[in-house]
Amino acid sequence: MAHPVIDADECISCGVCVDTCPCGVLELQDVATVVDEDSCAACGACQEACPAGAITEIAED
Repeated sequence: MAHPVIDADECISCGVCVDTCPCGVLELQDVATVVDEDSCAACGACQEACPAGAITEIAED
């Protein structure tokens, strides 16, 4: 399944990606975390919105 790859060391926990994701696959815990890979549409909205550049790719498993 497709899902964003989040670099926890780069994530600034701002929540912009969580708010931007149209599919609701992300939650802000200590850092942004993928909580529902199966619902990811691989649109890249979270990756584009991340001000820290912590989302580096949308992985296709």
